[in-house]
Amino acid sequence: MMALMSFSSKVLSPDTKIHVRDREEGHASSSSRPGVRTLTDDKSMISKRQTQLQQHVDSLQLCRKCPKMQSRPVSGGPVLSRVMLVGQAPGSKEPVFGRPFAWTAGKAMFQWFEQELGVTETEFRRTVYMAAVCRCFPGRNSQGGDRVPSRQEVALCSEWLRAEIAILRPGLVIAVGKLAIGRFLDVSPVLTQVVGQIFRVEKFGRSFDVVPLPHPSGASPWHRIEPGKTLTKTALASIRNHRAWITRF
Repeated sequence: MMALMSFSSKVLSPDTKIHVRDREEGHASSSSRPGVRTLTDDKSMISKRQTQLQQHVDSLQLCRKCPKMQSRPVSGGPVLSRVMLVGQAPGSKEPVFGRPFAWTAGKAMFQWFEQELGVTETEFRRTVYMAAVCRCFPGRNSQGGDRVPSRQEVALCSEWLRAEIAILRPGLVIAVGKLAIGRFLDVSPVLTQVVGQIFRVEKFGRSFDVVPLPHPSGASPWHRIEPGKTLTKTALASIRNHRAWITRF
């Protein structure tokens, strides 16, 4: 396995078995022992977190902090999950449909997931929390493509991401596209060096694994030609075999 010395995050082989401690589940069976949570306690905690997440999403959809953004925030809804998918920013179609990855890039991405993870788009949306570096459509650049969000816009929207990670306590984050990958690895990523790897990162006060994926946009052929095609399949296998994915809801 290639060591990426420029990253402070620990790099794990996609074939490495990852042991993630579940902080939400008690491991003793007797409720009479002090300090041991019961099933009722766990259900109460889950209910509380679900309420927190719903309130968070409600607040997110009211956000208007960035005046240059061209739409209201797009949300995947309050899905309580151990897996998060973080994209870059919505395109022009996502605000119309009211959900992330609603157009051509989403069709390609959900085809990956159905082929390699064995889940339909409906099941994925139901069991994975879907977020983005920026939640609003940034508008077009002078060449007619989607404008890259500014550093200030990314910083403002990061507070929503921070809150989501605090509520969800994810075991796995799927970072889609260079902007999202860089948000977690704190570097300008070279796809051939990061796709196909698992990174253990500490971000926003929590530790979790990050699996980078290329953006499924038709504008880039990277994921359709080698080595990108094989590296993308390796990354998807890492997701499929990850404990957080298997126990995501």
